[in-house]
Amino acid sequence: MSGKKKEAVEISIHKIKRGRLLARLIGQTGLYFNSMSNKAKRDLLLGAKRKTAAEKQEIKHNPEMEFRSSMHTHSDKDTLLCFPAAGVKGAMATAALETAGVNKTSVNRNIFLPQSNIKVWGKPYLKIDIVRSADMNRTPDMRTRAFLPHWCAEVEIVFSVPTFGARDIFSLLANAGQLIGIGDFRQEKGRGGFGTFNVTSSEDMGEFEEDWELITQEDRAVQEAAADNPECFDDETRELMTLVQEERLKRAA
Repeated sequence: MSGKKKEAVEISIHKIKRGRLLARLIGQTGLYFNSMSNKAKRDLLLGAKRKTAAEKQEIKHNPEMEFRSSMHTHSDKDTLLCFPAAGVKGAMATAALETAGVNKTSVNRNIFLPQSNIKVWGKPYLKIDIVRSADMNRTPDMRTRAFLPHWCAEVEIVFSVPTFGARDIFSLLANAGQLIGIGDFRQEKGRGGFGTFNVTSSEDMGEFEEDWELITQEDRAVQEAAADNPECFDDETRELMTLVQEERLKRAA
């Protein structure tokens, strides 16, 4: 018996194309910066050293140093402040869980952010909050961070076509802005509602054009001045900073 001849099957593989767009984020709620401090990075790399007797006598927190350490910064000429682009992509991937027709895996594989950091405009203020530590007892502590009540940013996004189109990217980014946010104490975490944003095209900003023009005036020069001479954001922070200054004077006497 002779076997049947197998028919040749022609396989056609289409090269994935890439689309590219530039989006602008206009802060809807304030942005908390949450960069890991240089001291924490050093301790992770080299191990924490024992405190000397003099260090044990120091005030537990140095708000000004913690304020500066919380900022993400870069050497770009437009702004001192920036934010990791991975945080924006992560927000989009998480928003996919709440967006019909797209999944988190597809976002992670088919969306690319070429830059390491995105530029952020806005004046940072020193803000002290009561937080809970990650230990079993959820021990309360004080944390100082840079806080931007008004902010905006610009992000370049590259995406696979035809998996996504420009309209899909804007919609997903807008969902990320409303449901997830970026930075510390963000909307995603549940208790905080910070780091949320509106999204617009760089070509047609519509109703957000005036906001963009106003906030981008708080550029590198304004941010560097604020980092060198921090201003307290609210009355509670001012009261706490007064206590710190008084205690410093007592211990210096």
